[in-house]
Amino acid sequence: MKNRVTGLGGFFFKTKDPDKIKEWYKDKLGLNTDQYGCTFWWKDKEGEDCSTQWSPMKDDTTYFEPSKSSFMMNFRVENLVALLAVLKTEGVTIVGEIEEYSYGKFGWILDPDGNKLELWEPVDKAFL
Repeated sequence: MKNRVTGLGGFFFKTKDPDKIKEWYKDKLGLNTDQYGCTFWWKDKEGEDCSTQWSPMKDDTTYFEPSKSSFMMNFRVENLVALLAVLKTEGVTIVGEIEEYSYGKFGWILDPDGNKLELWEPVDKAFL
């Protein structure tokens, strides 16, 4: 596959107090935070609206499992099903099953350090 990752879809991290962290980033850095964190909007090379999510999560979240890391990166991809098939043949650990929502498809893998990576085939228009 030529284009595996097309961009950063999000950065998720654990914290003791997500609301306090969101407020600090809003106050000190001007992030337009909401209950999920902050969505950054940008245009791709074709001029289409795209988003990247920044989200602090409660430190006891199980969403990053089986990783023990305090963060999880989300990468935007063009064809999740095909990419996961290729990665599986290359020996990459696939975590769970593909999940599909109105805003895109999601799959998960582990990197060599055991960090869980979320792969997202986005439908950005669902957020507009």
